[in-house]
Amino acid sequence: MVISFRTRRVCLVLCVLLSALTLVLQNLWIPEGSEEQLPGKPRASEALPQYGVRKLALRLETLSSQIQALKRDNIPDRLDSLAETLQLLQKDHESSMHSVQKDLAMVWEKLDTLLKRSLAGGDTPHRTPLTGMPDSEVCKIPNDPAFPLCAGKVEFLRAHWRSDPCYAHYGVDGGACSILAYLSDREDFCPSLPGRNNSQGQDKTHPKEGKEEAVIRADLTPLLELIGTGRGPAVRFMQSRIERLAGRWARAGERIREKLHHKPQAQLKVLLHPGVLAGGAGERFGELAERGGPLGELVQWSDVATALFILGHKVTFSTTLPELHRVIGAPPGKGSCPIQVPLPFDLLYTDYHGLAQLQACMGLSFNQYRCRFRVLDSFGTEPAFNQGEYSRLHGYSTAWGSWELQPRQYMTMFPHTPDNSFMGFVSEELGQGLEEDIQEHKEPNVAVVYGKQDYMWQGKESYLKAISQVMKLHGTVYQETGSPTRIPGYVLNHGLLSQDQLLELLKRAKLFIGLGFPYEGPAPLEAIALGCVFLQPRFDPAHTPQNSAFYRGKPTTRQVRSQHPYAEDFIGKPYVWTVDMSNSTEVQEAVRTILHSQVRPFTPYEFTREGMLERVFAYISHQDFCSLTPQPWPPENTLLARLGSLGESCTAVCLQAALVCEPAHFQLLNKPDTFSSLGLNCSSTSVEVNHLFPAYNERARRCSLQREGLLFSCAGSDNSHKRLCPCRRYQPGQVALCQGCL
Repeated sequence: MVISFRTRRVCLVLCVLLSALTLVLQNLWIPEGSEEQLPGKPRASEALPQYGVRKLALRLETLSSQIQALKRDNIPDRLDSLAETLQLLQKDHESSMHSVQKDLAMVWEKLDTLLKRSLAGGDTPHRTPLTGMPDSEVCKIPNDPAFPLCAGKVEFLRAHWRSDPCYAHYGVDGGACSILAYLSDREDFCPSLPGRNNSQGQDKTHPKEGKEEAVIRADLTPLLELIGTGRGPAVRFMQSRIERLAGRWARAGERIREKLHHKPQAQLKVLLHPGVLAGGAGERFGELAERGGPLGELVQWSDVATALFILGHKVTFSTTLPELHRVIGAPPGKGSCPIQVPLPFDLLYTDYHGLAQLQACMGLSFNQYRCRFRVLDSFGTEPAFNQGEYSRLHGYSTAWGSWELQPRQYMTMFPHTPDNSFMGFVSEELGQGLEEDIQEHKEPNVAVVYGKQDYMWQGKESYLKAISQVMKLHGTVYQETGSPTRIPGYVLNHGLLSQDQLLELLKRAKLFIGLGFPYEGPAPLEAIALGCVFLQPRFDPAHTPQNSAFYRGKPTTRQVRSQHPYAEDFIGKPYVWTVDMSNSTEVQEAVRTILHSQVRPFTPYEFTREGMLERVFAYISHQDFCSLTPQPWPPENTLLARLGSLGESCTAVCLQAALVCEPAHFQLLNKPDTFSSLGLNCSSTSVEVNHLFPAYNERARRCSLQREGLLFSCAGSDNSHKRLCPCRRYQPGQVALCQGCL
């Protein structure tokens, strides 16, 4: 083929213009800087135009507000010049934005002219027509104030529609008509084209009404079939646990039916996706489950699935990425496009890994359905780490945070973070006859060490030696065949035991010995439920994200003062003893006292099957994160307002009063009248973005209210503010619920 000089010149000009355009688009669309991410987690901001410039503007605004705050505190007048400089910066930023937008419009105008000239000779590219597509004459970019991002999205797709196969799957071929049809039908960025019926324009946050009533079930066989076989050792552990406890779950279901018979609940479609089991990470996790690896998450997943099924909901279970894509209707490709049909699930229970997987395959639908997510989160997520822009600007950014869910959508294993919802799990429960039988078969001098991998034992020799002089030590440590043992010779190691075998050993033992790790697992509660006393080390200084490798990078500021804070704070003596592991005298005195004590098996009500069913029922009935006007829960009359001292978090303020911090009530406190009702005299009142607010600065007599609802936080403190704290009472043995909260 012979190409004319004129045509080649046009192509050259086109290439130059497209290169310039690409640079402009990159500056507008690609976020500045880097942030920590979960493996495979796309940035939440990738779909936001002009993110880098907007981020700079937000930073300037924040710095400006901080300077204004310093001025209120009578910092020297030289700050005035800095404030003026900031204002000039902001004006320069606005001018730059207008200039970039003007240049972009000019580039596209020239490009459009060249395209028309080059195609005048009939070299019109071939396009596959779309069914129902209007005439190309009407496929002009609309100038509709209701769709301000339409033009920018059209230009982006013109340049990048080949970057992900999902666009072609939805009929995009690079032409204006196909792009506008996609942006109106699938992404809602543009108005519908004339003559096309937009079937996608529907409410994507609220489940459909008119659901059947959930009926409590007793037979767990269908659940085991749902989970399926051949999914690896982790899922086999879950199946084994469900099957072993099925009879006790059924009896708990009957008791909860009698307790809640007058409170019907709509049957929901629920997806359970343990992301930790999907992909390559899932294979490694499964292998560890058979080699002494962590089982706490699997215990919780088993019990959540069983509770939802017992309560009568329709459960779907996925543990692989192909399964996840199939059940949510993800289009083929890299995840740039929304899902193909409205999400078929009312609730999605997942974990942090699953959140990243959902975001990667749901595209823009991830944000549309985020109110339906429930995240099993063993270490908890505090609001300061959850709100993306705030966490980046104030030093709270981590690989695990910035998902911007409502903090109560995170569900913890223990009630250590009241900003989140306490989901929990179930521990062993024994009937009266079994309790007596266990007491008769106890061997007073038998102690079992809590630690299934030998690295957990290293550095604990003097601690274990002191206990071994009083009691016989048994271990359940996994050992590779032929590998040398690093377990002391005075310990009888049984190797890695099945769950049934471990329970039989605990039924014989008097003492369960913590080594300091793993933190906050289910095993100590199961040992206490079988009549053991739990001995654990005290941490001095407390373990925090600053000094602990495990907590480093986690979205929490907790100070963990022992291996199992829940056991220490909510159970305590005579069931739980916390000692200085380096003080052999203290350790031996505690062990001798335990040796001569009598304790009966004990399970906190919130860790019984009935307690968990009650809690899950309450959450499903009352936690509504999709409605703009949800019914208040817990009820407003449960609020007990408290003013903290300097340096106190609301978690601590409420706990000291034998109450619990209730984040749902912050909105009730976030009013100027609250300060006067507590006898505080405000010289000024401001509304700011700060996870410590509402709060009172006593020195300046300044009252501060919260502007950002996602930042209401029970956690956090400083030495200049007294926090206003929403506390409430809770049911005995059920800290998640207040009286009448069902």
